Amino acid sequence: MNKRMGWLLFCCFLLSGLNAQHPVKTRKRLQREVIRCINASAQQYKVMMQRLDADRFPVTWYAKDDKLVTSGSEPWVGGFYPGALLYLFEYTKDSSLYKEALRKMQVLEKEQYNKTTHDLGFMMYCSFGNAERLEPKPGYKEVLVNSARSLASRFNEKVGCIRSWDSDPGRFMVIIDNMMNLELLFEATKMTGDSSFYRIAVTHANTTMQHHYRPDYSSHHLVIYNPKDGNVLKKQTVQGAADSSAWARGQAWGLYGYTMCYRETRNPQYLEQARHIAQFLLAHPRLPADKIPYWDFDAPRIPNAPRDVSAGAVICSALLELATYTSGKESRGYLRAAEKMLQSLCSPAYRAAIGENGGFLLKHGVGNYPKNADIDVPLIYADYYYTEALQRYWKLGTKGRL
Repeated sequence: MNKRMGWLLFCCFLLSGLNAQHPVKTRKRLQREVIRCINASAQQYKVMMQRLDADRFPVTWYAKDDKLVTSGSEPWVGGFYPGALLYLFEYTKDSSLYKEALRKMQVLEKEQYNKTTHDLGFMMYCSFGNAERLEPKPGYKEVLVNSARSLASRFNEKVGCIRSWDSDPGRFMVIIDNMMNLELLFEATKMTGDSSFYRIAVTHANTTMQHHYRPDYSSHHLVIYNPKDGNVLKKQTVQGAADSSAWARGQAWGLYGYTMCYRETRNPQYLEQARHIAQFLLAHPRLPADKIPYWDFDAPRIPNAPRDVSAGAVICSALLELATYTSGKESRGYLRAAEKMLQSLCSPAYRAAIGENGGFLLKHGVGNYPKNADIDVPLIYADYYYTEALQRYWKLGTKGRL
């Protein structure tokens, strides 16, 4: 899809959204549904709490064997469960959710010194960042700053990026997912006044914008650099359908990441990037009517390819924020697309009934399709961004922004 055709489709999307009736009572109905889903999510996670060992974190669930798959604190997913608990506590004020989040954070705390992963933003900001936002404590600040230092240690000046994977020291691997971890660095600058964190974050964002993105604003999954001089060696995928394809969750990470970068810097370049990515996604001819994407926009067997609620939840949350940084028809278009996604995610087609789905909130996620890993299963990161999207929509309503 070329850039000109993309803009034409996007304009048609905006016009169709504006011409469609969207009465106030429909929006109020969605607000009520969002509140119902927040409360139901709190009850569902109490089911999860009963199944989890004290030092384990939920990853997914396999229906065939009723098997709850868990991890220790080291993998990238550790921060999502306590983070989702904190989002649910924020509305419900259910102290059992808060206590469970704090218990899991005690297990996670040691990862602040982990310099072997680029995922410390996911791990520590989604958990300790939300805890600090709700009830600031010196201990949380210390964990977040130490985590940012660990993340910053992976930055290479020649490349201009934070290293993602360590599997081959001779090749500097950077995945689009890494955009999400920059929020931790921005927060560390605000907490300490040390601008080096900020500089690393914007340098990584700028390098990624230059090398990860195609002319149509779709993103490669992985870019491999020469660590000695920063030259690009290869662009490819690991989790997408092909090196040239648009892996859905990768597109979601980019949209969310550049929207967040604009929030933290107010650099209009990042806003423009986010708008272009949103245009690519929302005007894409293979985005389903319910707005929950296939696992890859170029996946084989569409329309019979699996959907990925994790990509849908991330995009939904990002669009709710992007709508607040734009105006007029464009802003309303983003909001209405996010509302459609929320309606879908709150429906029985994607949302589990209380007591089912191993305690997870959403069904139909895709982890790594090429490796035949975690296909059509719940995913803890889908749950996290779903609870964030619910929170963001609820707050927009309370502030009169809907």
